[in-house]
Amino acid sequence: MRINRAKTFLTLLVLLATPLAAQAWERGTVERFATLPAGEAHPEGICVDREGNVYVVTVAANKPETSPGTLIVFDAKGKHLRTVSIVGSSRLLLDLRFHPQTGKLLVIDYGAPKVLTVDPVTGASSVFMTVTGHKPGLDGLTIDAAGNVYVTDAHQGIIWKVGKDGGAATAWVTSPLLKPTRPPPNIGANGLVFNNKETAMFVANTAEDTIVKIPVSGEPHKPGTPEVFVNRAGGGPDGLIVDEHDNLWIACNQSNEILVLEPKQGKVIARLGDFGGIDKDGAPIGFLWSNSLVFHGDYVLVTNLSLDVGAVTSPTLRTVDGPWAAQVKLHTVSKIKKHIPKVSE
Repeated sequence: MRINRAKTFLTLLVLLATPLAAQAWERGTVERFATLPAGEAHPEGICVDREGNVYVVTVAANKPETSPGTLIVFDAKGKHLRTVSIVGSSRLLLDLRFHPQTGKLLVIDYGAPKVLTVDPVTGASSVFMTVTGHKPGLDGLTIDAAGNVYVTDAHQGIIWKVGKDGGAATAWVTSPLLKPTRPPPNIGANGLVFNNKETAMFVANTAEDTIVKIPVSGEPHKPGTPEVFVNRAGGGPDGLIVDEHDNLWIACNQSNEILVLEPKQGKVIARLGDFGGIDKDGAPIGFLWSNSLVFHGDYVLVTNLSLDVGAVTSPTLRTVDGPWAAQVKLHTVSKIKKHIPKVSE
């Protein structure tokens, strides 16, 4: 009897000493979708046409300030098709989108600031939208079902609105919740998206690590009072898209991941991707400053800005990924499966 008790006691000690298996986030596998041509760097905005071709613009901090902006086109498998210089633009281009009604390619020129209509073959451009104010910082773009275009102003805390034919924009929403107060980067309202029924708009505030929700009603759309939907949304929420279930997919530029939130409480239901260093060719492994994203078949495509902010601004604005970004020689667009793994409740 004493022997059995001793064995039981020893078994309990072994169990107590054995660490419990912890379930980590199933982050999936980040693969390379495309490589930018030599001399091109810092991919930012990304969109897809009806044939599956992929369009990327760059924040070309590696080029002289007088350089025109760059549009790079890949086919559906990531093969480079052409590089286009955009006439009349600055080198600092952010978001872009094909207008679903007019078919025109709209490109945000952060450096100007304005929105351009761009010929994706020749690079010819014309001004689509203008704004006013003190040093506007146009950043993200979305379009409603009626064809109206909405653009975030990351400096002034404004969402601008213009009709499908463009012109002088009006301030649709102005809120301190859309302004940046803690750089770097000094970017407030960034990516934005409507839910599927267009009863709410969600906006990523990069500097504040927040997602802001704006109630929407009526036709034409009227905004309600903005409120913070969630705080501490990853590290540097940037690009923002929504899936068929209204889940929010957020590219977080400082935590190098995609954060997926359910739409009712903002509970995180997936963390996808990560950064794994620089490979022998000088390309980032995984995500490095993941900033814009788009659904592409069974995948999500993500641009890796890979920018050392401290080097182009001030050492006091160094970010944790800056020294890694300084090592990058090949700039890339990544892909990861569009999949939400199950998480234990």
